[in-house]
Amino acid sequence: MKRAIARVAVTLPAAAFLACGESPVERGGDPQLTISADSVTVSVGASASIAATVLNTSEPAQFVSRDRGVATVDASGAISGVAVGSTYVVAALANRADVRDSVRVRVQASDSCAVARPAFGAATEADRNLFAYDANAPLNLQKTVESTANGVEVSAISFDSPDGGSVTGLLFDPVSRSGLRPGIVLMHGAPGTARQMAGQGQGLAAHGAVVIAIDAPFARRGGQFLRFTTADRAEQIQLMKDLQRAVDVLRARPNVDAGRIAYLGISYGGAMGALFAGIERRLKAAVLEVADGGLVSHFTGPEDLGFMSSLSCAARVAWFRAMVPIEPIRFIPLASPTPLLLQNGRSDTLVPPADAEALHAAAPEPKTIRWYNAGHALGAQALADRHEWLNAQIGLDLLKPPG
Repeated sequence: MKRAIARVAVTLPAAAFLACGESPVERGGDPQLTISADSVTVSVGASASIAATVLNTSEPAQFVSRDRGVATVDASGAISGVAVGSTYVVAALANRADVRDSVRVRVQASDSCAVARPAFGAATEADRNLFAYDANAPLNLQKTVESTANGVEVSAISFDSPDGGSVTGLLFDPVSRSGLRPGIVLMHGAPGTARQMAGQGQGLAAHGAVVIAIDAPFARRGGQFLRFTTADRAEQIQLMKDLQRAVDVLRARPNVDAGRIAYLGISYGGAMGALFAGIERRLKAAVLEVADGGLVSHFTGPEDLGFMSSLSCAARVAWFRAMVPIEPIRFIPLASPTPLLLQNGRSDTLVPPADAEALHAAAPEPKTIRWYNAGHALGAQALADRHEWLNAQIGLDLLKPPG
């Protein structure tokens, strides 16, 4: 029987969880795995480490939290408290699911209610089911032509959102080009709207791509970009479904090559692209421009600590519990084999280089990382690099932007 019980509020070495009085296990038999603690108690924003003993195999233990809204765990067994509650951390062998053990994790309130950035951990394929939608539902696409110039037709569009209401946006169609065209989904920053992506949309359409830019749910409802309630979680999930439907819209166009669809997001749209690339399997490529790891990552950086401290303890805890499980940096490892282009500025104060580097490290291969001596607006060289990279991935008509 395991005897060790750990109750901690700070990071502890694995040795703190070693059980005493246990008999050694003979080597040479079937694989065995044991977590040496019965339970772990950790404060919100603090961490603790557990150790898993594996015998009769060289395969390492893999850790997973049953409820990442309460606590997360990384590959080394470091548990981070996210919100008050209880869950289990399970250790298992990847090739022997029956060889496993678990430990109960209780997360208690911090005396100061300080919320540090958690160790997010990587999402699993099962986590992608949260963003499932009915792909066979009618799109009910509505399209109103607004202008046609230089061979590009610009239309206001709307289509049904899987989570209710209509998705609004713009469609840029290179109507003067013949043959099947590549398709690109654009996502704006925050606060912002699809119309703020009109320059990029027109430029890419001038290269021969059919481009769709959509409004995020917060842009359609108006008001504050974030409300720091569980409603933010619902809108982020809805955005992922809306973006998947945008891919459906492109694939339904008679002049779009379904095998050449890319994503391009800037700032908030870049961060959400890290989530989208891990969900959407039909992307040929994805560009994440001045992106960080997501909303939790952004608002736990040093630049926003003052704002976070202005929220009540209860509001912070509830928001983290809702948002941590859908943090984009958790999902970007699932993007493989979709090629990724990550572009960031070395003097960006909205997305500090350290936050960008954390996303870069989590991104899988194949990935291309480009740094610029710029702030949040990267400039002409980044634009040229973006077009050149997209040309290599999905085949644009020109290597460099016109003009």
